[in-house]
Amino acid sequence: MRLKDKVAIVTGAGQGIGEATALKFAREGAVLAVCDLNPDAVARVVDACRKTGATAEGFVTDVANRESVTEMVLTVLRKFQRIDILVNNAGITKDARLQKMTLKQFDDVIDVNLRGVFHVAQAVVDIMVEQGAGVILNASSVVGLYGNYGQTNYAAAKFGVIGFTKTWSRELGPKGIRVNAVAPGFIETPILSTVPEEVLTKMRDQVPLRRLGKPEEIANIYAFLASDEASYINGAVIEASGGMTL
Repeated sequence: MRLKDKVAIVTGAGQGIGEATALKFAREGAVLAVCDLNPDAVARVVDACRKTGATAEGFVTDVANRESVTEMVLTVLRKFQRIDILVNNAGITKDARLQKMTLKQFDDVIDVNLRGVFHVAQAVVDIMVEQGAGVILNASSVVGLYGNYGQTNYAAAKFGVIGFTKTWSRELGPKGIRVNAVAPGFIETPILSTVPEEVLTKMRDQVPLRRLGKPEEIANIYAFLASDEASYINGAVIEASGGMTL
């Protein structure tokens, strides 16, 4: 159990990659703080984590709201006395071409996908510095490496997350805190549930492996990066796209 007794916060843990990550961490022995905006999803994932034998608590948290984040982090700290791992996974999409994108579409995505990452990281960092150890893992995307049609807001946020990761790894590495990012490609998550099958086929055709990724495959990367097995990995952005950008 690579994460035995490590206290881990996972945001956006109600579905998709976040849910898979929470469950993977639970099976690896971590103590879970399951965070999401959807109360029913939080309760469901907490129950699933507990069924593995792990300790898990749920938090209805809006990462775009600083007060919500602060309350969650302080409660986790009071309950478990430490915070070892943060997975900044929460994210949304509101796509449109530059000429059509509204300010609300732009602001909503930036608030969750970029500002939200800042909020939660800043809320935990002093705790990790005091401990002299910690791991912060940020969700970027291949869109944050190469851009994508119709995703000005999402690409800007995911590029920004890489900037956070590079900067924080320099600032916090000397204090015993590792910061890394994962950049997934096309992953089978609920976000794709409304995508027509012909579009999904085109997406698969872009990937040399000829399939979409599974949330569990990204969760496995997060578990490795969170563990001591990755103790010399800092400031990295690991692309997991099945080779689609080759």
